[in-house]
Amino acid sequence: MKVLIADDHAIVRKGLKQIIHEEYPQALIEEASNAEELIHKTMLDTWDVIITDLSMPGRSGLDALRQIRESFPKLPVLVLSMHPEDQYAIRVLNAGASGYINKDSAQEELIVAMNKVLNGKKYISSRVAEQMAEAIDDNSNKAPHETLSDREFDVLKMLASGKAVSEIADMLSLSSTTISTYRARILEKMKMKSNADITRYALENQLI
Repeated sequence: MKVLIADDHAIVRKGLKQIIHEEYPQALIEEASNAEELIHKTMLDTWDVIITDLSMPGRSGLDALRQIRESFPKLPVLVLSMHPEDQYAIRVLNAGASGYINKDSAQEELIVAMNKVLNGKKYISSRVAEQMAEAIDDNSNKAPHETLSDREFDVLKMLASGKAVSEIADMLSLSSTTISTYRARILEKMKMKSNADITRYALENQLI
C-alpha cells in the first residue's frame, strides 16, 4: 500500500507514519510539507490513499483537495486537521474529501478511517453525521462563514491571518483585483466592514 502524508509539521508526519506502520508494516509512506509539494507528488506517482492537513504554508489544503479531485476523482483523500469538526468537516466533504478527522482523535480514528476509505466508503464521525442531518432539516441556521464559497472561505482565512490582498493574489495565482472582489463579497455576505471584523470573527469561531 502506498500512502502520501501532507503536513507542515515533521513531528505530526512522524506520528502518523508510526500509527500506520503498526497496522500496515509494509506500507510505503511518502511525505509532503505543503500543498504545492502534495499536488506535485500526487501527480508523479500512484497512491492508495492521501492524508492531508488543511492549514499549510502557501496554498490551502482545501485548494489542493480541489485540484487532486479534478485529476483523480476516485483517489481517497482523508483530511486531518486541528480545526473543530463543526467548522470544517462538511465543507471538506462537499469539496470531495473521503473523510475528516480531528487531529486530537487521530490515534483512535485514523486506521478505522483508512480502512473505510480504502474500501470506497466515506468516513465521518457520529458528530459530523448529526451535523449533516441537522443541515438537511434546517438550512436557515447556517453560520455566516458557511454561506461562503470554498474560494471565498480560503480568502477569508488568509485575510484573517493578516495577509495583504497582493500576498493572497500571489499565493492563489490570481489578480489583486479578483482577490479584492472576493473580499468585497465576503464583507457583504457576512455583513462586515473591515479586515479587523473578519479577523475577530475567524478567531471567535476557531477558523484560524
